[in-house]
Amino acid sequence: MIVLASGRSQIAAPPGVPGVDKLGHFLVFGLLASVVVRSPGRRRAWPLCAVVLVSFFGISDEFHQSFTPGRSVEFADWLADTLGAALAVALYANWGAYRRVLEWRLPAPRFGRKSPVPAAASANTSS
Repeated sequence: MIVLASGRSQIAAPPGVPGVDKLGHFLVFGLLASVVVRSPGRRRAWPLCAVVLVSFFGISDEFHQSFTPGRSVEFADWLADTLGAALAVALYANWGAYRRVLEWRLPAPRFGRKSPVPAAASANTSS
């Protein structure tokens, strides 16, 4: 989605709010870093690697924008990308509440059951 958005000439943003695009960069790349840092096969240095990978992706995204009419490369956008990634990874590594929210699991879907009656309750009705 980031690549598709950076390839558009016009991005929807509230008019007259200076710097709102930097907030968007900060939040979106922070979310991306949260996904990367949670990937399987993590090592001890993985949080730093996640920030570096997302920062390099931010550089490539800015480079990609240079080929899009009406868009430009901005150092401040890359800085917002990197700071958003760094904060998200730091929160994930050091704040248990944030980590629990990200790792909260939904109940597994039950395929093939037509009624929500538990197995123990249905066994009692057959006697």
